[in-house]
Amino acid sequence: MTLPLFFFYVFSIIAVASALMVIASRNPVHSVLFLILTFVNASGLFMLAGAEFLALILIVVYVGAVAVLFLFVTMMLDVDFAELKSGLLQYAPIGIVVGVIILLELLLVAGSFVLTPETASAALMPMNAGPDYNNTLELGKLIYTRYVFLFQGAGAVLLVAMMGAIVLTLRHKSHVKRQDVFKQTGRTRAEATELVKVKSGQGL
Repeated sequence: MTLPLFFFYVFSIIAVASALMVIASRNPVHSVLFLILTFVNASGLFMLAGAEFLALILIVVYVGAVAVLFLFVTMMLDVDFAELKSGLLQYAPIGIVVGVIILLELLLVAGSFVLTPETASAALMPMNAGPDYNNTLELGKLIYTRYVFLFQGAGAVLLVAMMGAIVLTLRHKSHVKRQDVFKQTGRTRAEATELVKVKSGQGL
């Protein structure tokens, strides 16, 4: 078994298992942790396929966006943050398991670059590509030329989804003062000012 094939099986098995745990976990915090593990292993598969740009984007964008996803989950479920903070230690075991798996995978990848650098570097080169081939440049050309309308449409869909999530989770409280811009700018002089006659020597 070659080294790229070994890493393919490792990343694939862990990615499928963690993806199943995302939908099988009843606790939203556990689901988020397994989702992060799924993204990390999927990025490893992208690296094996020679798409290092997609792998890094998956780590930077999606793993970073998991925090926003968790925020929306807590807002939609109306989770008590004080109660969630008090039971923080109960999430430590599953967090430690996910962290140990990610650490072992990183050590395996780093060890493969040290032991067999020629095999690891060959896995990053796509098939039928010349020495001057640049994945990021070619991907940018495709996105912003052939698929530019689909790319913009996907951005619009994500924007509408974000606005919908904000509208669904927005709750107005009666005891909180809020600024009404239209009422503030549309008021007249009689509504905004009041003339009070004060006698000499007396204050308000």
